[in-house]
Amino acid sequence: MLGVSGDRRFQMLVEAVKDYAIYLLDLDGHVASWNSGAQRFKGYLADEILGEHFSRFYTDEERAAGVPWRALTIAAEEGKFEAEGWRVRKDGSHFWASVVIDPIFDPEGTLLGYAKITRDMTERRRAQEELDTAREALAQAQKMEAVGRLTGGVAHDFNNLLTVIRSSVDLLRRPGVDADKSARYLNAIAETADRAAQLTGQLLAFARRQPLQVERFDVRERIGRMKQILATTLGSPVQLGFDIADDAGAIEADPGQFETALLNMAINARDAMPEGGRLAIAARRAEAPPGTGSAPAQADAFVAVSISDTGFGMDVDTVSRIFEPFFTTKDAGKGTGLGLSQVYGFAKQSGGEIAVESAPGEGTTFTLYLPRAESDDASRAEAAPAPDTGALESRRVLLVEDNELVGEFARNLLVELGQGVRWARDAAAALAMIEESPEGFDLVFSDVVMPGTNGVELAQIVRERWPGLPVVLTSGYSHVLAEEGSHGFPLLKKPYSIDGLTAVLRSAARRP
Repeated sequence: MLGVSGDRRFQMLVEAVKDYAIYLLDLDGHVASWNSGAQRFKGYLADEILGEHFSRFYTDEERAAGVPWRALTIAAEEGKFEAEGWRVRKDGSHFWASVVIDPIFDPEGTLLGYAKITRDMTERRRAQEELDTAREALAQAQKMEAVGRLTGGVAHDFNNLLTVIRSSVDLLRRPGVDADKSARYLNAIAETADRAAQLTGQLLAFARRQPLQVERFDVRERIGRMKQILATTLGSPVQLGFDIADDAGAIEADPGQFETALLNMAINARDAMPEGGRLAIAARRAEAPPGTGSAPAQADAFVAVSISDTGFGMDVDTVSRIFEPFFTTKDAGKGTGLGLSQVYGFAKQSGGEIAVESAPGEGTTFTLYLPRAESDDASRAEAAPAPDTGALESRRVLLVEDNELVGEFARNLLVELGQGVRWARDAAAALAMIEESPEGFDLVFSDVVMPGTNGVELAQIVRERWPGLPVVLTSGYSHVLAEEGSHGFPLLKKPYSIDGLTAVLRSAARRP
């Protein structure tokens, strides 16, 4: 039919192949030859299929979509067609096939037809699906194990903190508690609340959900300012050394989170040297962090801050888990296992990386890579104004808070500070109040996470429609803040203290 006579021995070889369907198609796709392999796993005898169109091996959906004819076009135009997909046997059952279609040309380049090879891959596909299912089950089990460990760690630490708070409250309720004891219990409650806020902050930092207050600062200067607190934290048994390159440069990151990360790495190093040792802090320009697999857009695109200790080091298994929340090699009560998690989250959220080099008995080096600012001229932060200790000016505050308990507490707190307060339960109500009396408010104090319009969106609307009305945001956590930042609005993190709220009110009063 194709006008080409084949070698008889080659024809016998093709007929003998049983693992592949090898046959010819004419220009229109009709079957012109049929070997024993095609008969074995497609089910048709040669007399039943010769002259039939090869599209009958395709599913109804693929025929309706024109897949068989498109395959011939691709083979003719590109010199080969290769694909995998479901095909149909004579009995209607489906099998997974690997298909190759090659065009056949005569010496003058005229297309004569096609050679088609099909292989039944059903067993391989089924084995791969079973393997994928097993891997997915393993991944799910590991995920649940990690969630369980994280949940258990959070529950353990928070229950400890709540025990202190609850016990202190019960002791304060007892009759005849003298002033000294009352002050001690109140201090315990305040300190424990701060520790709880720090714990949630570390968890959010690990999850890269911590809102960052990004500033440009000089790394050399910032580390220099931390020398005293580092020396105090490490204690006299640890020799502290610095090697900060003069041209280390500036980075754009959250300076508070940077200092916390540096302190967490230093504490981890100190605990690895219980008998004392040497700790070296270095900073230099660097290219892409090791293992990132891509070159930076420019040389020296990062600042590498490393902390090296002479402690007992870690094995490979420990290094692989060192950044997991609540994973710790320390004795019970010696650490939460969240310090290095904060470092990891801060590095990732800042567009950087954290690398570890360690071996048992050879110490450890943590290197924090942070993107270097485009200009080395780090803008110096303006000197903070001296705290205002005078009487707080009375302001007309629009409080926006959907949580009834928090809203009632915030309103009472503002009233205690001498502020006039109106309370809106959502953004729509707040906008209606401002619309009704644009001159009736001096400040909007809004939660971020609310149903409907969130606090950031509300603040943007207020800034656009009433640009002279200051807005202060408050939140314990918001994915909007974590992903987009506060869009330039002041942010008071929950849980906030009366001092923090007072400072915000004073700052808002100074705004034009």
